Amino acid sequence: MYRVAAFREDRIEVMRQLMRSHPLATLVTAIDGQPEANHLPLLFDDDPAPQGRLIGHVARANPLWRNAGEGIDALAIFQGPQAYITPSWYATKRETGAVVPTWNYAVVHVRGRLVVHDDRGWVHQLVTRLTDTQEAPRPAPWAVGDAPPDYLERMLQAIVGIELRVESMEGKWKVSQNRPQADRAGVAAGLSAAGDDASRAMAALVAAVKLPV
Repeated sequence: MYRVAAFREDRIEVMRQLMRSHPLATLVTAIDGQPEANHLPLLFDDDPAPQGRLIGHVARANPLWRNAGEGIDALAIFQGPQAYITPSWYATKRETGAVVPTWNYAVVHVRGRLVVHDDRGWVHQLVTRLTDTQEAPRPAPWAVGDAPPDYLERMLQAIVGIELRVESMEGKWKVSQNRPQADRAGVAAGLSAAGDDASRAMAALVAAVKLPV
């Protein structure tokens, strides 16, 4: 991933938090020499240390797991908050007019070795963890055990577990760090006023960035 110094994000915990907050990943592999992308939620697990792993599952009918064999290289892309940035928010527009639109975003790229777990016990434990994680904020969380046992068994037989053993991780937070303070303040205010969740999330990132003195 192309990263200029201003937009680099190398703090491990910051990147891990984005993955936890936005777990739907684009998993990129190569099948017969051609790039293949699958979209699936992946759960970050910090064990084994120090890099951790990403775990998830795919449909048994998905050729991804059969092509993985004993392990293949893979790239998981996590997309965090993103928003269009209009030059109208910049103080610089009123001063010089020398401004153009851009797009702000936060992403994490994770590379590693993808391995398969075609094991009922492993998959059952995985879907339990995935479900518990996503249901935790709800007032009446649904649990895997709420499903009829025979139905659950059929569902488990229809999926295969996957694990991405993390080898490297890099983040890119393009959140107006390259703009003057007055422009950044205008972006944060404009995004906050937009009112939607995505804009507010980006406004928080823009406002939170601390630039070197």
